[in-house]
Formats: sequence, C-alpha cells, structure tokens
Amino acid sequence: MPRESISSAPVDRASRIIADLEGLTGPEQLGAALDHPLTGEVAMVSSFGADSVVLLHMLSQVAPATPLLFIDTQMLFPETLDYQREVADKLGLTGVRVIRARAMNLAQEDPANTLHMRDTDACCDLRKTRPLDEALAGFDSWITGRKRFQNGNRAALPLVEEAGNRLKINPLADWTAGQIADYIRAHKLPRHPLVTKGYPSIGCAPCTSPVAEGEDPRAGRWRGQDKDECGIHFVDGKIVRTNAA
Repeated sequence: MPRESISSAPVDRASRIIADLEGLTGPEQLGAALDHPLTGEVAMVSSFGADSVVLLHMLSQVAPATPLLFIDTQMLFPETLDYQREVADKLGLTGVRVIRARAMNLAQEDPANTLHMRDTDACCDLRKTRPLDEALAGFDSWITGRKRFQNGNRAALPLVEEAGNRLKINPLADWTAGQIADYIRAHKLPRHPLVTKGYPSIGCAPCTSPVAEGEDPRAGRWRGQDKDECGIHFVDGKIVRTNAA
C-alpha cells in the first residue's frame, strides 16, 4: 500500500492483518506480513541477540533485502558486534542499517560514558529510543522479535499491534523457548556466543548479567532495578497495545 493511503487505512488494521495471517507459520507468515497491503513500508529491528537468528533466518528466506535496523549503542558486548556481522553475512541479509546515537547528543548528554551508572532510562533513551525513532521515519510498520514467554509485560503480546502511528509485527509472539531452540537446531544456525555463558537475553554490556537456572530469561537485564524494558516499545513512557486481536 502506498504511504499516502496508510493514513486512511481502517482503524482496526491490526486485527484485520491478524485474521489474514491466521493459519500461516514461520517464513510464510512473515512473508505475508511484509506483503500485506495494510502494513505499508516495513523494516525489521533486530538486536542480533540470543534468539534473534530465528527471525533473521526467516527474513533471509523471504525478503533478504528488507531494511534491517541494528542499534549499536556503542556499549554492546564485542561478541554481539562480531555476531551481527557473522549472521548478516552467513544469511545474506543485505538491508542491514547500523543505527547509532548522534555524536553531538552523546557529547552533550554522556561525555564520560557514565550515564548508565546514574540513570539507565536516560541512557536507553539517548542510545536506543531516539536513534530508533529517527531511523523508523518513513516506515509504517516494524517487525520485532519479542515473545510472550520473555517476561510478564509481554505475556499478552499479539501477533500485530498498533503503537503510536505505526504497526508492530511480532511473528514469534506465541513461540515457546523450546520451539526457538528446535528451529535453531533444525536449521543449524549460529548461536550468540554468550548464550552458553548464561545470557538468555543480551543487551548492553554494563547492564546485562548472567541468569541463574530457574530465573526469568530477562532477569539479567538491569538487574536490581525496577526495569525490564529499554523503552523502544514504549509510547509516551508506557507500553501501548491497541486494536490487537
């Protein structure tokens, strides 16, 4: 659908897309979402984290040139940067766009790279949320790798949701940890090297720690703080999900 027609699309477009994708799975479902007339211009956003390779592999099967936004906070683990290059090359993903905060903003707001020590929300906003907002300009929808099993805030995650003025498509919303592991094994996909070291969810190095057996998969993110989301899935400071079936 041309961009000029998205503004006049049905208000219940998320539920309409969900109905059209019903019965489809895996790459077939992702391909249908990318081609759907109500999703408009679509980008995928990937952290190239612990489970990211599943969705990235699916994308490589149906539309490897799709714009693929990778946010380099400049505080990521070196292993993540290496893994991003390895996976993109192995899967032939040609639409990768590396997103970073503006140098001027970093110099003004975090000149010593210590903002995360005193205000993690402000650091995430500076290094992730604002750069992604800028990168998503021109896109009507974006694809995420979020899953319901990851934490309580995601337990009711729909396949497609409206958040702000864009759609978010969550192809792995109802996948289990077991299904993720089975897919990776079946397709012999490379794992993020930190997974075997106890990191089931991987963010920035200063704010990510290993997770003990039995803990929530995202327990190692901002450990000890009342925080389990970086903010890129917030609208006006809150997780917003509307018009989702």
